[in-house]
Amino acid sequence: MTTADIALAELLTSRIRDVPDYPKPGVLFKDIAPLLADAEAFAALTRALAERARALGATKVVGLEARGFVLAAPAAFAAGLGFVPIRKQGKLPGEVFRRSYELEYGSATLEVQCDAFAPGERVLVVDDVLATGGTIGASLDLVKEAGAELAGVVVLMELGFLPGRERLAPHLGAAPLETLVTV
Repeated sequence: MTTADIALAELLTSRIRDVPDYPKPGVLFKDIAPLLADAEAFAALTRALAERARALGATKVVGLEARGFVLAAPAAFAAGLGFVPIRKQGKLPGEVFRRSYELEYGSATLEVQCDAFAPGERVLVVDDVLATGGTIGASLDLVKEAGAELAGVVVLMELGFLPGRERLAPHLGAAPLETLVTV
């Protein structure tokens, strides 16, 4: 890790608020709202994500519903790239690719429009948090099914005490998984 990476991680971490017992007792929720409200921290995060998109040769940036949109769209703009949303089932018009996955409390389904990518486009997937890996894993499968190549995955925060990184390994292939902050 470079000095700049450490400084960025410290800035971002200082703006992430711990909310005990949310959404249920025993859970320590990591709230990124203070980070987004701080112009300096949000700009630094956007620049870092845009730099990773350029460095990885991405042609599009994908954001996952919902907080991933808030991070990926400005990063795509800053990098001069297009943005593609991956949404919850039933939120996108037209033909879609669909992927269901398991959550600790049930299941969910994500979708991407069938024409979101030109064949062979390189995609950077951006999200706010890597926990168990289910949401990101399903989105990586959708990116591939839609005909794009995975340039990489960047998440703001990884919950290092959960098995998300290991669960994503089969979905990543040779693409890197990067996190800006690990808690």
